[in-house]
Formats: sequence, structure tokens, C-alpha cells
Amino acid sequence: MKEKIKHPVRVLTLAAIAGAFIGLTGCATTGQLEELQTKVNAVAADAAAAKAEAAAASAKANDAVRIANEANNRSMETESKIDRMFKKAMHK
Repeated sequence: MKEKIKHPVRVLTLAAIAGAFIGLTGCATTGQLEELQTKVNAVAADAAAAKAEAAAASAKANDAVRIANEANNRSMETESKIDRMFKKAMHK
């Protein structure tokens, strides 16, 4: 009877040891977590820099659109003036 009890106890002991080993080897060390945090921080910094660059590019694009609209308005005004002058010259 003792032989039957020892075998399951031995199996349970080995299972507990194996489980502890798997659990401990599966966990990340503090160094690994710090390394991962450093990488996450670097990615976050890169993302913030990219966002700032995108905002600057957007501002420049908005300025370019504004300047183009001003140039278009001046061109239309000039065209209108030339057209009026041409019509005046034709009526004389």
C-alpha cells in the first residue's frame, strides 16, 4: 500500500517542481522589463517627434495654400483690370 502512495506523491512532487520551473523560466526578469520599458519610451519619443514634424508640415502646407489663394485672387483681379482696359480701348 505504501508503494502505491509513494508513486503518486513522487509524480505530484515532480509535477510541482516542473510547474515551478516552467513558471519561473516563463517570467520576465526585472532587467528584461526595464529593457522593454526603454524600448517603449524610445518608440513613444519617436512618435512624439513624428507628430511634431507632421504638425509643422501641416502648418507649412496651410501657409502654402493661403499664399496660393492670395496669388490666385491677385491674378483674377489683374485679369479683370486688363479685361476692363481692353474693353475701354475697344470702345474708343
